[in-house]
Amino acid sequence: MEILNYVTSLFTGIALTLTSFLGGTSVVTMNPSEPVPSTASVTTAPATATTPTPVSTAAKNGYSQSELLAMAGDTLKSGSVPLGDYHYVTTGAKKGYVYLCREHKDNPGSMVNGPWITGTTWNFKQKVTVDGAVSWKNATFSNVVSGAYRVLTGNDLPINHTTGVFPVARSDDAHLYDANPNSISAQTLKDNLPAHPTYSDTPYCMGGEVGIMLTGVALFNAFDAGLRDAPAHELQDTCGGHPQGSGEYHYHSLPTCLKDTSISTVIGFAYDGFPITGPVVAPGKYLVTANLDECHGLTSEVMLDGKKTTTYHYVMTYDFPYSASCFRGKPISTGPSAGAPQGGAGGASQGSAGSISGGPQQGGPGGTPPAEALSACSGKASGASCSFTGGRGETVTGTCKTPPNAALACVPN
Repeated sequence: MEILNYVTSLFTGIALTLTSFLGGTSVVTMNPSEPVPSTASVTTAPATATTPTPVSTAAKNGYSQSELLAMAGDTLKSGSVPLGDYHYVTTGAKKGYVYLCREHKDNPGSMVNGPWITGTTWNFKQKVTVDGAVSWKNATFSNVVSGAYRVLTGNDLPINHTTGVFPVARSDDAHLYDANPNSISAQTLKDNLPAHPTYSDTPYCMGGEVGIMLTGVALFNAFDAGLRDAPAHELQDTCGGHPQGSGEYHYHSLPTCLKDTSISTVIGFAYDGFPITGPVVAPGKYLVTANLDECHGLTSEVMLDGKKTTTYHYVMTYDFPYSASCFRGKPISTGPSAGAPQGGAGGASQGSAGSISGGPQQGGPGGTPPAEALSACSGKASGASCSFTGGRGETVTGTCKTPPNAALACVPN
């Protein structure tokens, strides 16, 4: 939900939350006052032009329960999984890698590796978590299908679980490895996803975000701002979440406090409208990355809106890349590349990386204008009209101004 961080402090009510050079990402949303769009578009197309085909045709009838059970196992019972640092591609989808629209690295939030990281593996059963059990009585979230759209609305606070205490206290053992100085704060979330997404044989690339979970919380991709394995390097609370620089609480992996993570239980929705489920096929039997396609999904029967439906869906797993690694349908947004600055000593970041093809590069610490906003006013005088292409491919119009501690740049009206 963002494009330019420096504009946020100058203007309210615009439909974009802005990003900065050093931080984690936020979810791209529409202004609550906007009508449901007649089309949903992004700035990037699949790597090769293709005619999208319905799920039932592209993936036949999907996997049966017996087939899923035959695929499932308990291979990760030790908790040791491969480290996913820098496992990304930019030219086409590849199983086990995140298909980024564009490479973009920032300073990562956590600078000290914990003892749960050994060489090229890490152990999720040995990792430290952030202490605390904070309840959010003001949390709101709704999931409503209206015509051709699934409308997800909320404030990004978890509706059914507690969070850790952020900023991380010095007395917390997590502070030694990741002194996240950010506080959790309510956001504005409203996304109009396709209620009946169309499957594409050729995947779409992604930025820093995947979608929205039914806990009401944003789901980021597998990377921190430095394109490292975020669940391995960054510290989360006991539910698997933490806030980035603008206070947005988010996950990078399967929330550990969900009671039902069955392969048939929908626990969220990706930005292309396809559901997200858990990996569990039977007690002690679950799917892993090797069982899934290059976008980290498959087709099988799920319980969708109270009905058994055979559809393509993404599967959250215990191993990298944890959730969707590309989009099987055309997403409403590929998401921004990096988010607001973490702040605190060093200004490190706390979030995910990856970038929008054709989208603006994020601003620097303190809200430095991105390159596109600066270029839009190159050779112009203060007060002149300007425009540039925003993170979702929209044209942003504004006026050339000089924000505090910055050069002349295009400030959206």
